[in-house]
Amino acid sequence: MLPEDRLRQITDRFEFLEAKLSAGADPARIADLSREYSELRPVAEQIAAWRALTAEIADARAMLDDPEMCDLAEEELPALEARLPEAEKALQLALLPRDEADARPAMIEIRPGTGGDEAALFAADLLRMYARYAEARGWRMEIVDQQDTELGGIKEVVARIEGENVFARLKYESGVHRVQRVPETESGGRIHTSAATVAVLPEAEAVDIDIPAGDIRIDTMRASGAGGQHVNTTDSAVRITHIPTGIVVTSSEKSQHRNREIAMAVLRARLYDAERSRADAERASDRRSQIGTGDRSERIRTYNFPQGRLTDHRINLTLYKLDQVMQGDLDEIIDALTADDQARRLSEMQG
Repeated sequence: MLPEDRLRQITDRFEFLEAKLSAGADPARIADLSREYSELRPVAEQIAAWRALTAEIADARAMLDDPEMCDLAEEELPALEARLPEAEKALQLALLPRDEADARPAMIEIRPGTGGDEAALFAADLLRMYARYAEARGWRMEIVDQQDTELGGIKEVVARIEGENVFARLKYESGVHRVQRVPETESGGRIHTSAATVAVLPEAEAVDIDIPAGDIRIDTMRASGAGGQHVNTTDSAVRITHIPTGIVVTSSEKSQHRNREIAMAVLRARLYDAERSRADAERASDRRSQIGTGDRSERIRTYNFPQGRLTDHRINLTLYKLDQVMQGDLDEIIDALTADDQARRLSEMQG
């Protein structure tokens, strides 16, 4: 059964917000009210659709007792009742508790794992894959810090991605990504296996994480690199160390002031993610969900280039479209991961 009291509360709140915004809300509150209204709107629409359908079914059943309308009711009722399970499931999905971080920008960190130079090259491929995905969705991607290898690979990269529901779409990407292919440096044509780690963190605001000034050490240093923008630069790179945890973040843009902002944003994201992980662990106790745990050590996906095959091990999904995936075509994978997560949470609610 769907909780009628809760449905009424949501509908009443949505109508209140709609009236407030229509009447001209207090400018100081309009942003918060608009955000809440936008979040409630899809839920309110699903409630309205479910109620309309149940009303139609009730009318059709009542018509069965009317000799003049009985034939029409018997014709319409099966089709209406057949739509009900789908409408109920859509409403239940809309009612699932929303991760407060879903709408936030994300920090994505990519590092090579086992595999030496080939792992670093694969890390660079993953960065391009996410950059193309961000571009396709109309998101804005900004490199916060990047350290390259001489062969064109990546030692480490941190990027910030901003746009609609960024964290909601990318949060399942955290984990170990394994690649199987023949490296360009391999003359014998042997397939090598290497890996890279991806961490996706929701961006935190200052109100989420309070970092006392005494808890951090800020160092400035000359941006390092070979030629180009690094020639004759001032000491602009910034390194911030969070003393209680030992977390170190760096940013190497040209503006030292901007670097401090970026590095603090990355530090807040890491501390916020650590707090979310701790809270999740406490809630889950000894029961861990299959996906979305944020476990950086979990092998989540294999990219097999000789066979053009991608396998996501968490949901046993295999696609033979690796070229398209590496060009940023990730929606089919992310949609499947999202659906699996929703199904699990629905099962937990009903259980």
